[in-house]
Amino acid sequence: MNRLIYKIDKTGSLGNLKLHEENLPFPKENEVTIEVKSIGLNFADIFAMLGLYSATPKTPFIPGLEYSGIITQKGERVNNFNIDDKVMGLTRFGAYSNFLNIDSSYLIQLPEIWNYEDGAAFLVNGLTAYYALIELGNIKSNKTVLIHSAAGGVGIYANRIAKMFDAFTIGTIGSSSKTEQCKKEGYDKIIVRGKNFKRQLKEKLNERNLDIVLECIGGRIFKDSFALLAPQGRLITYGSANFNTKNIKFGFPKLIYNYLTRPKIDPLQMINANRSVMGFNLIWLWEQKEKMSEMFKKLNDLHLEKPLIGKTFTFNEVHSAISFLQSGKSIGKVVVNIE
Repeated sequence: MNRLIYKIDKTGSLGNLKLHEENLPFPKENEVTIEVKSIGLNFADIFAMLGLYSATPKTPFIPGLEYSGIITQKGERVNNFNIDDKVMGLTRFGAYSNFLNIDSSYLIQLPEIWNYEDGAAFLVNGLTAYYALIELGNIKSNKTVLIHSAAGGVGIYANRIAKMFDAFTIGTIGSSSKTEQCKKEGYDKIIVRGKNFKRQLKEKLNERNLDIVLECIGGRIFKDSFALLAPQGRLITYGSANFNTKNIKFGFPKLIYNYLTRPKIDPLQMINANRSVMGFNLIWLWEQKEKMSEMFKKLNDLHLEKPLIGKTFTFNEVHSAISFLQSGKSIGKVVVNIE
């Protein structure tokens, strides 16, 4: 079977992402073939293509972590799915394709009331929010939670999960154009990040303890968030958007500056202040099939609402989709549909 893929032969520039055609073999005994219908875009895709992500495979590689589609073939040992099943799934890169083979352990049935776009927009954001808040954050009732990038896919799901625990949520955004969406999502307070973010956060806290921070920006935002954590507070970091640049070559001085000035936490201060910092990414789950399956079930048991799809693109518009995500203007999830 021939398939179309977007492959990057050399990291460092998003312009190196090119469309290719190649042969896809019959799936192995534990695999199925998916006709991909929709692809969810993530900042991890961008960092991988720029060579800034340690989990990136050697070049050449196909970017993309999540997708939805329909099963067209299956290996002889696959008995948990059938031909024509509609599914959503994760892959350790390789989703920028119209067909792919994947171990059936990394799939979940698409809910009947969801379309393919919904399925492609759910797993990475939902699992990230779930793992950060529940597994690492150990969220309890009536805690105060600070959620950065509040109008993004992870931020929206983090707020929805936090509200299940009656949390007081403060969402931060980089542009006032995202304020209305944050209000619709039910954030208690909203901050449009300014030059004096620390003062802004103090005002919104209004003497409340800051118990959990979901941090994905880095730099001074990380520093100020950590500084205002209450005793026993937890900062969970899962990204560093301040390293976002379209081209390493032309953004190199900025990258070096951000790297040299990145936050550095003193363990003695952490002990004295009784505060924690935890970092993670979902790639490590790829090697933990049982853990991933368990998290799939727990996430599914929350019965979360459909994801918010902010903007969609066609398969031929992948570069435009990536640029839009990188611009910081997106709300919710950016999805690529294969027609």
